[in-house]
Amino acid sequence: MDFESWWLIFVPLLFALGWMAARFDIRQILSETRNLPDSYFRGLNFLLNEEPDRAIDAFVEVAKLDPETTELHFALGSLFRRRGEMERAIRVHQSLLSRADLPVGQREHAQHELAQDYLKAGMLDRAEEAFTVLKDTSFGLAALRALIRIYESEHDWTRAIQAVESLRKLVDEPVPQLVHYYCELAQVALATKPPLVEQAQEALKQAERAAKARDAGSAAAASVRVTMIHASIAGSAQQTLLQRQYFQVVLDQSPEFAGLVAEQLLQNFSQTQESAQGLALLLSHHEKYPSLDLFNVVFRALRAQEGVDVAWAFARQALQANPSLLGLDRLLEAELAHAEANQTPLESPIPGADLALLRRLINQHSQRLDRYTCRSCGFQARRYYWQCPGCNAWETYKPRRMEELA
Repeated sequence: MDFESWWLIFVPLLFALGWMAARFDIRQILSETRNLPDSYFRGLNFLLNEEPDRAIDAFVEVAKLDPETTELHFALGSLFRRRGEMERAIRVHQSLLSRADLPVGQREHAQHELAQDYLKAGMLDRAEEAFTVLKDTSFGLAALRALIRIYESEHDWTRAIQAVESLRKLVDEPVPQLVHYYCELAQVALATKPPLVEQAQEALKQAERAAKARDAGSAAAASVRVTMIHASIAGSAQQTLLQRQYFQVVLDQSPEFAGLVAEQLLQNFSQTQESAQGLALLLSHHEKYPSLDLFNVVFRALRAQEGVDVAWAFARQALQANPSLLGLDRLLEAELAHAEANQTPLESPIPGADLALLRRLINQHSQRLDRYTCRSCGFQARRYYWQCPGCNAWETYKPRRMEELA
């Protein structure tokens, strides 16, 4: 290919065009920078100097001077919400929504931010209304998830189920807590007077369908709850043998939950004059799957049915196999309570031991271990919860006390 000398004319021309473009960009940047209020740069300086409170005040001044800075309004609103200043966050997002010239996308964004403000502030009615407006927008998915949390907080299980069904139409994702929604409906039906047994049974059928749709390994707790409610229905209908079968299902399929049904199982056997058989069943289960809750039930039953010597022999053997302060504390508590109720001197298997003093010393150290613990937030509770009262997560409690988890 031959080189033509006249091509050299393009070299200075291209250089001139590049120089002009650079000059134009620099002038535009300088012009925009000059238009920024001084408060903006003061705010940046405060941020760099780790003075967030003064930085916020400076940025608020910028927002007042230039109401068109929507992104700054969004940033300020989110910052106020994270800091817990809910009233200021709400005002910022309400001021954005009041603008008639706000584009549709930014209006939906402002509505979503305002709904989150209401939710965090605990204003559930306003949050529900705000999220409902967003159901048919680009924020519809997030709005449905938030509505589910709101309905949970309000214990409105019917609307929570409806929201889950709407969510499933948008995304194919599991909702593990759906089983518990139906269980809650069943328990509400049973708590009415007279109990709505048919309504409770229908809710349990739906709960069983939802449980089958879950992964088998993750549905153990939900299945146990369904079975326990079935047992309650059978017990209220005086169907003793059917109730016993449901308890047996818990022992066979989810042995770690035996402590939750042990007391009721013993009552079931006592109704048919078979207390010894019920106790033998729990003793056998405790040998294979020991737990503190089950230990407590078995010890008290042995104490009542077979006397102090047999009960203490069981306790000594159980504590040797699985040493536990809680176990020792509970059996001492039972002994002291029995002696006080019968106004008899305490029969100590340890000659010369002051069991009342020993129990007080042990109890001081064991109280903090006598709790169930949420795996999600660490909330501690004396009784077992299907839903954590602290973080509202489902199935985060193991049916074992803190000492057993150490």
